[in-house]
Amino acid sequence: MTPPAARRASGSPAKGAAAGRSAPRASSRVRMTARERREQLLDIGRKLFADKGFEGTSVEEIAAQAGVSKPVVYEHFGGKEGLYAVVVDREVESLLRSMTNALTATERSRELLEQAALALLDYIESSSDGFRILVRDSPVASATGTFGSIMSDVGTQVEHIMVAEFKSRGFSEKFAPMYAQMLVGMVALTGQWWLDVRKPRKDEVAAHLVNLAWNGLSGLEAKPRLESR
Repeated sequence: MTPPAARRASGSPAKGAAAGRSAPRASSRVRMTARERREQLLDIGRKLFADKGFEGTSVEEIAAQAGVSKPVVYEHFGGKEGLYAVVVDREVESLLRSMTNALTATERSRELLEQAALALLDYIESSSDGFRILVRDSPVASATGTFGSIMSDVGTQVEHIMVAEFKSRGFSEKFAPMYAQMLVGMVALTGQWWLDVRKPRKDEVAAHLVNLAWNGLSGLEAKPRLESR
């Protein structure tokens, strides 16, 4: 007959193994803080909005890629519109900051044009997804504006370049704001084209932009007229 102590000893491993099998596994998912979750949702939303646009992106897809339920997205942003608005505001602020820095880096007119062109191309190169979002028509209100409004603001900032050039040539300064918008519009549209083709190199694109803008300025007519009229 097996002694009671032996029976107890022989039964212990089996019970231990069973207990080990039934013990729940520790979760491998790292719990995010509210700030980390918000940033994750912004990153995912930014990518989806750039690839699919606002209408083509759903809350379900954002939540699925984040590994959370739809209510989590609503909790942080109130819905897709709120998330989109924050993404747009961040991109506008980033672009405006880089353009403003470029326009205060020097007082020489030609260098200002060069720095402004390079600043926009730098932003396109480093934040392609953000630029794709900005150049689309925004379906929701943005606190800081959209691409069109920010380019208009930049145009206002470069008016002094045009005023100085007009003064040096004895031209009427009343058209300087209009020329500033023309100049910025030329750079912005070229940037949209370069976003996809990426040729020639960024510095070459900037050089050609300035070539057209600067040499065009040097040959301005005091009172231009349409030959067809």
